[in-house]
Amino acid sequence: MSAELIEERPPADAPPPVRPRRTRVRDLPEVRWAALATAAFLPAFPLDLAGAPAWLWGPLYAVCYAAGGWEPGLTGLRALRERALDVDLLMVVAALGAAAIGQFLDGALLIVIFAVSGALEAFATRRTADSVHGLLDLAPDTATRITPGGGEERVAVSALRIGDTVLVRPGERLPADGTVHEGASDVQQAGITGEPLPVDKGPGDEVFAGTLNGTGALRVTVDRDASASVIARIVAMVEEASERKAPGQLFIERIEQRYAIGVVAATLALFAVPLAFGADLTETLLRAMTFMIVASPCAVVLATMPPLLSAIATCGRHGVLVKSAAAMERLGAVTRVALDKTGTLTEESARVRGIRVLPGSGLTEHQALALAAAAEWPSEHPLARAVVTAARERGLRLEPAAHFASAPGRGIRAVVAGHTVQVGSPTALLDGAAAHGESPGDPAPLTGGDDSVRTGIGDASVRTGIEDASVRTSARDDCPVGTAVAEVEHSGATAIAVLVDGRPVAVLAIAAPLRTGAAEAVAALGRLTGTPPVLLTGDNKRAAARLGEEVGIADVRAGLLPQDKVATVRGWGDAGERVLMVGDGVNDAPALAAAHTGVAMGRAGSALTLETADAVVVRDELAAVPSLVSLSRRARRLVAQNLVIACVCIGALVVWDLFGHLPLPLGVAGHEGSTVLVGLNGLRLLRTSAWPGAMRARPRSAAGS
Repeated sequence: MSAELIEERPPADAPPPVRPRRTRVRDLPEVRWAALATAAFLPAFPLDLAGAPAWLWGPLYAVCYAAGGWEPGLTGLRALRERALDVDLLMVVAALGAAAIGQFLDGALLIVIFAVSGALEAFATRRTADSVHGLLDLAPDTATRITPGGGEERVAVSALRIGDTVLVRPGERLPADGTVHEGASDVQQAGITGEPLPVDKGPGDEVFAGTLNGTGALRVTVDRDASASVIARIVAMVEEASERKAPGQLFIERIEQRYAIGVVAATLALFAVPLAFGADLTETLLRAMTFMIVASPCAVVLATMPPLLSAIATCGRHGVLVKSAAAMERLGAVTRVALDKTGTLTEESARVRGIRVLPGSGLTEHQALALAAAAEWPSEHPLARAVVTAARERGLRLEPAAHFASAPGRGIRAVVAGHTVQVGSPTALLDGAAAHGESPGDPAPLTGGDDSVRTGIGDASVRTGIEDASVRTSARDDCPVGTAVAEVEHSGATAIAVLVDGRPVAVLAIAAPLRTGAAEAVAALGRLTGTPPVLLTGDNKRAAARLGEEVGIADVRAGLLPQDKVATVRGWGDAGERVLMVGDGVNDAPALAAAHTGVAMGRAGSALTLETADAVVVRDELAAVPSLVSLSRRARRLVAQNLVIACVCIGALVVWDLFGHLPLPLGVAGHEGSTVLVGLNGLRLLRTSAWPGAMRARPRSAAGS
């Protein structure tokens, strides 16, 4: 057999991969109107500044006003009918007021800013809804139901009822939540529970809709209707959490109402009161319109957006996608961080982390690994691929395997170099060896004078590259197979037994490796928030506790289903914490939506998780998360500076207009000058040094959050 990796192909009858329904950008009316308003404003702006005739730029401004202003204006009028004053309506009125006194540029700029902002919000909302409903595609549309007479019939999943028995063939996705009635297989359920490796399933074990069956056939008794499955509940939880408004958002809405009412009331009073005392109509109207210009929140809008957008651009250059300015602002306010395990703190793929060669086997580590890899070569199981990959990385030559056979839940058997090699579950294989009267603690030597002839390994001196101190790879005296298995499992890894001719010769430790810089990132997040991060995972307690020790997390909560993670995150939120959730799987999506803000690992993250999260670490560099939080805090400080500048300038101009005589050109110059000033201050985060500076984490007390 050629020792080359074989590309994994799904079975012919396997369902197609998940392709979430996505709304195209041009399908959104908000995007089309904002694009038209911007397209009209861009040529009108230079023509106006250059002093071109009004007939050149006037129609363009008119198109800009109409395209960008009709929808917020209509929404504001509808709000008025419900006795609410929308701030967008105020902006439209301010823009029209500016146009009424000839300041077309000011009004058009306001229109464009709010039209583009509304388009971005509509696009993000629609994409999230698309991904939520696309998650339902994980579960197949049809299922094979066993009839009372023992036959098979293909039915829609919606037609399944509690108590029905369905047949799930190898490579198919499970159609419903249920309990295995007959058969054994390995099921990949990382998207639901977060477990990194397939889980062996047999009679009495629970399985979930949407999970992928492995190499065995299962007969499953349906326990829940399709509408009550774990997948359906995840969708419901994401939608519910996405609709919940944060306290900060509600506070801003209240401020908007008061501000809008105050500006409108002040403008009307400034126009009506002087007229009642006989003031000149033109002069009074000019003063009122000047007030409308200088009191407009254009500078306040730019006080917030440039720092946040600059931070977003800087993050993008370093492989982090932040979806909105609001998300960037929320990231800097977090007080607690919750981390998922698989795919977040660890890599997605499993790897051989250590080899325990049993005394008396007569094998070296290289020879034991080569035998196991040769036997595993035909298998498509993820653990088998980890073993084969380890052998290939070490340059080991693999002998052809004959008479390959796979037993779900037990492992594999093959003949390699004249020896029967078994690789799989220690419990199943060792119990089987004991049942045949073989002594697992006293393996017979396999080699004579020439190891390479008997094992097919031409160079026993090839470097293994295994350097994990938690699992010692050297053979020890007084180390029976049971002790080796216990030590491997205590280390948090999965133990795989290797038997040759019915006798155990080695135990392999397989685990997903830590991401580079995981411990440093955890420590930095703790310094930033002032609270140690917490590990939330669906994996087993032993593996989770071991990982927590490695990365420095003391608070480890294992065995959690999606609803458990949501309950934990919401509990912190109810206690006043602002939680940052970092995850990658479908099972993390509800917690990401329920948290104050969420970050997804992008390379292996599910579609729903990537859409639900506020930010995506595209390159899967965990060290980017504390840098992102720190950069967000810098942006928040610049926002605070800009708000002070904008409020001081607006306040000074308003007071001047109310109690003195503010010339319109000077009012416009002061208003636009403050706008330019806060804009330039916000662009400071575009500098090359912004990201390295962000990586120096500051404690929360010094972050101004």
